[in-house]
This record gives sequence, C-alpha cells and structure tokens, in this order.
Amino acid sequence: MEVLDNKCPACGANIKFSAKEQKWVCEYCGSQFTLEEMQKYKNASSEKVNQKTVDEKTKKVEKADVFRCKNCGAEIIASENTTATFCVYCGSTAILKDRIEDSRVPDFIIPFQKVKEDAVSSFKKLVKHKPLVPKAFKNKNNINKITGIYIPFWAYDFDVDGTAEFNATDVHTWSDRKNQYTKTDQFTVLCSGFMHYDKVLADGSSRFPDDLMDSLEPFEFNDLVSYNHAYLSGFLSEKYDVVEDIAIERAQGRTRNTSISLLQRSVRHQSSSLKKDNLIIEEKESNYLLLPVFMVTIQYKDKNYIFAMNGQTGKIVGELPLGIKEMIFWSILIYILCFIIVLLLYLGGII
Repeated sequence: MEVLDNKCPACGANIKFSAKEQKWVCEYCGSQFTLEEMQKYKNASSEKVNQKTVDEKTKKVEKADVFRCKNCGAEIIASENTTATFCVYCGSTAILKDRIEDSRVPDFIIPFQKVKEDAVSSFKKLVKHKPLVPKAFKNKNNINKITGIYIPFWAYDFDVDGTAEFNATDVHTWSDRKNQYTKTDQFTVLCSGFMHYDKVLADGSSRFPDDLMDSLEPFEFNDLVSYNHAYLSGFLSEKYDVVEDIAIERAQGRTRNTSISLLQRSVRHQSSSLKKDNLIIEEKESNYLLLPVFMVTIQYKDKNYIFAMNGQTGKIVGELPLGIKEMIFWSILIYILCFIIVLLLYLGGII
C-alpha cells in the first residue's frame, strides 16, 4: 500500500496543515505555503482515481494493517478505516492513499479552524469547577491524548412536501361561588407545507456514537472546500463504513422529525400531538464530507467516556463520570460544615 506524506517545497522536511494559519507550515524552516503553492510543487493532489462503490452494509469487524513510514522506516499500525495517521516515532504524516481510493473519495472537507490547545483548554474548563469528577479523569496524560480527527459524514439535500395531522386540545376553567368548571375542546388540525433542507448530516462511521456526532452540530458550511488529501497532514482521518444508502435512512428520519416539529408550531392550540403524517421526502443531492473534530476517550470504571469538540466552531460535548471517593468526601464535608453551623447557632442562643 502506498503511503503519502507532504514535503516542504523549501527544505524537504515533513510539512503539516496549520489550523491557526490556514496554510501549510514547515516546523523546520518556518516556510508557509497556500494550497495553490503546494499544488504548484505537486505536494497536494485532489486527484480522484479508482473510485469504487462499496455495497456492503456497516462493517463490524476491526482489522489492522502495518505500513512503513516513508521518513524513518518505522512501522505504522492502522485500523481498516483509517485514511490518515502519523508515525509515533518521527511524527511524519502518513496518508494511506489506497485506503482513500478504495472507497468513494470525499467531495468536500472543512479544514480545522481550531488548534489542539483550544481543545485542551476547553476540556480543562469543562472539568475545572466539577469537584465530583474523579481526579484520574483530569490526569494530564489523558488530556494530552486529545487528537484532531476528520470524521466522515454524508450530507443530503432534501425537498419535503405533504401534510401532517394533529390532535389538538384547548382547556378552559372557570368557577362561581359554588362550583368550578372545566371545558375541554378537541380538534383535528391538518397542516401542509413545503420545505427544503441543505446538507442534512448523517455520521458515516460506526466507530463514533451518532448522538455525540449530532451534538457537535451545527457546522458552518461556508467553510467547505474541495477535498484535497493535503488537508489531512497532521491529523487522523477515517473513511466511512456506513454506506450512503444506509446513512440516508437516518438523515430522512431527522428531516421528517424536524418537518413535523415545524408544522406543529403552526397549530394554535394549547396542546397538540401528531396523529399521522403524509410527508414525501425527496433526495436532491448527496455529498461525502470530512468534518473536523477533536476527541479523546477516557476509560473509567470499565466505561468509556468521550469528550469531543467541533474543530471548526469550538462547540464541546461530552459525558463526565462521578467519582465515588469524591462523592463520599464532599458529602462528609458538607455534613461537617452543616453540623458546625448548627452548633454555633445553638451555642449563640439563636436556635
């Protein structure tokens, strides 16, 4: 398998994409290059060759392959869906060209706008004022494992047309000197509408929880650029293992729920619930995207807790554990403080 890296046109050293500069920056000679300049020196290619359509459903078996670093010759181990990684010995980027070309090449990519320091700072702020989070979870070694990774997404444009029927209720109460009255009016409300959606996302990797990936939205699609493998330099990257025909079902479900919610807002009654819908969802276009995410997984008490940050907007999501020792400590401390306060009030004759 062919392993690619990007070389500095000035000195030949390994060069990486800088989210801060939005350019390719050489750490050795300090040179900076735009995408056009990298392409001029044939260090960045958006070539799409040997595209193949993958027909199998979501894969469940993890495989690992061994590659050879072009810079130092060390072995690089990558799972079957990894398309970009780096050598742990010399730090050189390893872009696995055949992995990219064996599946559909991404149409667009949003380059990282945030740097790792932003993700580390956000993680520290997230746990700083949470005394019940276990100390092991705040360990610097865990924080330093935060990694930038391009996650595969399918993006769909939909037209939605049709109707939704709702059961609606209005309740009025009043009273006189003797009795209280309640009047309940029930209605059937039919709503219709046409809606257009641009780039409804569906996570294209089974390795990452769908609800976590949904929580990272929204992404600003104004920053979408045509895919070029040079953007992967310095980051990890995955290819999809959930194929387009499977992912669209989830995207259509999200679109249907949103459409029903929008139609329900037009129901001018105190309460309403969906009775049935007749919405037709038509796919207009689909694209394969790579979107930037900083992520770290920390194991605590036999459970994996994932912290993630949108590498474009800085939005953070994640689940934090509660430490048993910390809960016991703070419970005892609060009890002692309350006891001291009550004792002082008692001795002072206040109670």
